[in-house]
Amino acid sequence: MSFADWIKKYRFFVITASAAIIVTLLLPAEGKFKYEYQRGRPWLYETLITPVDVPILKTDAELRAERNTVAAQVLPYYKLDESVKRDVLDALSKISVTGADSAAIAKFRTVLSSVYDRGVVSKTEDSSMLKAIVIQKAGVKPAEKPLGEVYTKESAERFLSASVSPELLKKINLADLIRPNLIFDSNTTEIAHKEAMNYISPTKGVLYTGQLIVAKGETITAEIEQLLNSYKAEYELSMGFSGSYYLLKLGHLLVVAGILLLFSITLYFLKRNLLSDSKNLSFLLLQLVLIVLVTVIVRDINPAYLYIVPYSVFALYLTSFFTSKIVLPVYLTFLLPVFFIAQNGYELFFLNAIAGGMIVFTFSYWNRGWLQFINSLVAFASLSVAYVAFRLVEDGSFLSVNPSFFIYFAWNSIIIIAAFPLLFIFEKIFGLVSNPRLRDLSDTTSPLLQELSEKAPGTFQHSLQVANLAEAASKEIGAYALLTRVGALYHDIGKMSNPLFFIENQPLGGTNVHKDFAPEESAKIIIQHVEDGVTIAKKVRLPQILIDFISTHHGHSQTMFFYNQFINKGGDPARKKEFTYNGMLPTFKEQVIVMMADAVEAASRTLSDYTEQSVSELVERVVDTRISDEQLADAEISLKDINRVKKVFKQKILQVYHSRISYPAKTL
Repeated sequence: MSFADWIKKYRFFVITASAAIIVTLLLPAEGKFKYEYQRGRPWLYETLITPVDVPILKTDAELRAERNTVAAQVLPYYKLDESVKRDVLDALSKISVTGADSAAIAKFRTVLSSVYDRGVVSKTEDSSMLKAIVIQKAGVKPAEKPLGEVYTKESAERFLSASVSPELLKKINLADLIRPNLIFDSNTTEIAHKEAMNYISPTKGVLYTGQLIVAKGETITAEIEQLLNSYKAEYELSMGFSGSYYLLKLGHLLVVAGILLLFSITLYFLKRNLLSDSKNLSFLLLQLVLIVLVTVIVRDINPAYLYIVPYSVFALYLTSFFTSKIVLPVYLTFLLPVFFIAQNGYELFFLNAIAGGMIVFTFSYWNRGWLQFINSLVAFASLSVAYVAFRLVEDGSFLSVNPSFFIYFAWNSIIIIAAFPLLFIFEKIFGLVSNPRLRDLSDTTSPLLQELSEKAPGTFQHSLQVANLAEAASKEIGAYALLTRVGALYHDIGKMSNPLFFIENQPLGGTNVHKDFAPEESAKIIIQHVEDGVTIAKKVRLPQILIDFISTHHGHSQTMFFYNQFINKGGDPARKKEFTYNGMLPTFKEQVIVMMADAVEAASRTLSDYTEQSVSELVERVVDTRISDEQLADAEISLKDINRVKKVFKQKILQVYHSRISYPAKTL
């Protein structure tokens, strides 16, 4: 056996082993904190004594309260614009006040000058704790000034009105002479705010070596939880892993192997054929690698940014290529490494499991155009609600809810929209077919289907009926309904090459072109439509998964009409192969459904009476013939599913051919 053949034979093991090695190497080379704990529950481990000095971290609530206090004490900065006073006084000098007392004008000028000496602010901060401001003057060191010693535009106008004679006020426009000369400096104020925040210590004491953290069986209170959090943070920061690197990686490999085993078991029971499909398997395992890679990179930048990572978009990628029944189990399995990488892995897992599950559900309804933005909003809402739920479970209060996380969730939902187009890159790389592509191909105005409707209108109508039957049956048994419909629409495109040789395209009452051909020649032409269909499909670059529908819709069945005609004329039964299709046997449920729907729909046109009994007998006979001829020998479909498919076929045919009301003739 050559190396290429060996790879092909054991491709499942080669692909999964490669993924396991890559993920193992990506996992951080650090030990996992071995204690799990939760407030309100007993400590299940041995009594824990701190082996080193450990700084005690402040709680989020303590840090938030301290930040709020410090923020309220940061004074706002204002720049003094000295040109304002000069401009206003110059403007006053140019105003001609007829009949005004010069002494009154001089007094007004003096009072106005004093107002600008104290300062007129553009605005003041809305805070009851604000008592002063900082004034910046060119060439002078910034100085604090009590807020009561400066004016606002309104207070300055009131002061001047009370200080000047009413006669003078009537002759000048006071509002035009009051302009702010203390301009709020947002940049300098923000810098001062940040500097004040930097002085806040994240710790509030020290646990010295040998001190008790928690005793075995002791209930974990909020105080003990904070001590444990402090010890955990110190362990991960400076104590870390001290064992063998190679044994650590062996442990990582075993954990990854367990995840891949769970993944394989999931596919085995839900979609077994994917285990032998190298393209689909590679794509699936790439999602696992990407999840681990992104998590490791973002965690090293800032662990809090993991809440921005749009894990839900991986669920959308899976939903776009596979049936919904495998998406959620595979997605949840691939999220498991987050437990080992992130410090708060269980919370991240839960939040993204909820968000991913909701998106998988909503995407089945809103997956076109602007409606896709709804999925992004659903992700934001799911993450937000789940986050609040965690805070309530932990603290029983909204006080521990950090508003910054809602900003993270907003970015998360935005990135989902931005990352979704990568789907089409995966489609090209792995040769897969996404739901958006299938929906485009299902459009009957597409060039190829339009050509089919023009060259072989009867075949086109037949394909539409087969598509309706097949889609309904797929939904009934949980198969890939959209793929089944598209496969049915294209299964007979080969008939475009010789449309008149197929009864559905022959003019009503016209001459059957087969009357001039021997049965074996007619059979050859009929059988050729499968090969012609494959050729056309490849020429227009239809995806291989649709080409397989063309190759399998007749399997190895016979053109029984011409074969029986051949036998009745004394033909040799040993030449049966000349009347046998040389396509492939169907494997997937979707291919089986199209094969049966094609045969049932064609046969249903031969009925003269569409009663419940006649339709039932026809469906049973056609499907049972496919089974007895071993056309389904390689198919992954159960007898239970086949019976459910039969039931759908019967219902649909009766609905299409139900009797109609006879309208009475006009008698007058």
